[in-house]
Amino acid sequence: MKAYDFSLLADNGRNVSLSDYKGKKVVLYFYPKDSTPGCTQEACSFRDNFSRLTAKGVVVLGISKDSIKRHENFKKKNELPFLLLSDENSDVCEKYEVWKEKVNFGKKYFGIERSTFLIDEKGEIVKEWRKVKVKGHVDEVLEEIEKCN
Repeated sequence: MKAYDFSLLADNGRNVSLSDYKGKKVVLYFYPKDSTPGCTQEACSFRDNFSRLTAKGVVVLGISKDSIKRHENFKKKNELPFLLLSDENSDVCEKYEVWKEKVNFGKKYFGIERSTFLIDEKGEIVKEWRKVKVKGHVDEVLEEIEKCN
């Protein structure tokens, strides 16, 4: 399945498109909110395995609805070496079908379902993970990348 191309503002102040990375594998991960425990753990796991990912020619991009300012603070505090993109209107979240109704303590609301997509050099989604459990997730992603090589 072809990955939806997009253009979003990144924490470096530039617009980033998925098509900018044609010819590279991309790990595109969607997460609910900067500086929350699960999202921090997930981002730090990608950070801690970043050299393993880049050694395989993989680009990592994180997307949430947070503002660029929040992304900048989150990135600086956690020393994240990859770009964080802001989807404040949730357009890209909707295209990737990660904008979902959730229930917490009986209260319904919409939010991002933690999800990761592995996109190949041609822009095709080769694997997707929905309702991601953070612990061990990056290892699963790395295993899948190995299968693609």
